[in-house]
Amino acid sequence: MLIVALMAGYSVVYMDKSMISTAIIPISSRFHLDAGQTGLIMSAFFLGYSLMQIPGGWLADRFGAKRVLMVSVLVIAAFAFLFGAMSGLVLFMVMRFFAGMGHGGYPPSCTKAVAENFPRERRTFVQSLILSTSGIGGILAYTLGAQLVTANWRIAYDVLGALYLLAFMLIAIFVPSHKGEAARAAKAKSEARAGDEAAARADAPKVGFKDVITNRNVLVLFLAMLLLNLVLYGNMSWLPSYITKTFSLTINQASLLLAINAVFSTAATIFSGSLLSKLFLGREKAAVAGSCLIVAALIVAFVMSRNLVLSLVLLIIISIVCTLAFTGIFTWPHKIMDAEIIGSSIGVVNTGGTLGGFIAPMLIGQLIKASGGSFTNAFLFLAGAGVACALVVLLVKTDARKKA
Repeated sequence: MLIVALMAGYSVVYMDKSMISTAIIPISSRFHLDAGQTGLIMSAFFLGYSLMQIPGGWLADRFGAKRVLMVSVLVIAAFAFLFGAMSGLVLFMVMRFFAGMGHGGYPPSCTKAVAENFPRERRTFVQSLILSTSGIGGILAYTLGAQLVTANWRIAYDVLGALYLLAFMLIAIFVPSHKGEAARAAKAKSEARAGDEAAARADAPKVGFKDVITNRNVLVLFLAMLLLNLVLYGNMSWLPSYITKTFSLTINQASLLLAINAVFSTAATIFSGSLLSKLFLGREKAAVAGSCLIVAALIVAFVMSRNLVLSLVLLIIISIVCTLAFTGIFTWPHKIMDAEIIGSSIGVVNTGGTLGGFIAPMLIGQLIKASGGSFTNAFLFLAGAGVACALVVLLVKTDARKKA
């Protein structure tokens, strides 16, 4: 039930991330927004997300995962309700920014909950299982979310807020409470006073936050996640607009195709965890770098295709291979970081991802606008980001063990 509760929260988080790309179509039409402006709305979310990633990881390490999870979900719920009540570009951006702030605490505290409750050898599989909710969230966004957006996008965000409240209750009931670093430090201090200095040294955290943010592997994974998320969120943010325009489809028709893609993404995330835990154990570098190069080639083929069936097949393969790369980068810290600072490590690495999410919608929107509405240059840029990610991953030091 712990895993179910974490997956429920993550499912709604990913539903939120995906649903905005559909909701932005009627919003841009209703308020006469161009591609550059709609890109700003989507990017504002990731700006807030980026700013909160590292503090969210620190708070999870300091106070335990459960408290941060609960506060994060409540904050996102509040701004989901508010977003549905807003009108105007600036207000939309502000609401999405603060929703992103709430989101920023969820991934590192979720990872911290995994580290607090599972042995090291099981964490990669459990984390990949939880990450499979990216596909579940996509399915929810492109089925339930798309239907609600088509009927009334404001109601869609009221329903989204209600789903966050449901996730909050599951977390409150099923996620165990841990006192985090504060309890460990207090225990160490007590033992020191009692004269057990050896036990105090063993129990106290071995590595400080400064060591985390100056560690080679953390910085490399930060950059790799940034580049990969340029691809992921640049693609995800503009796919509904691209598909509806290129193939003259309605929102519901495009969402059905994207829901099919999300089903494959869900299965791919679960499967990628097994691959990384078994087949590619110790060979994560080859798996991630190779996946990024394949994705880059497939994106070029995708944007050149004008056949709907071929494009859907290419999109599914892109999603599957991207999932392997993302899961590989996201779960890597579990193999090279101490549990005491895993929240901070993931916070730094995932900040790279959220910065990629911040840059991608805005930049892609500007590229589309500069190209007179054409998506070709924008997708070629995403392919280039995939190649760059493959090169960066080669810099990871795979001999690192339990080092921050």
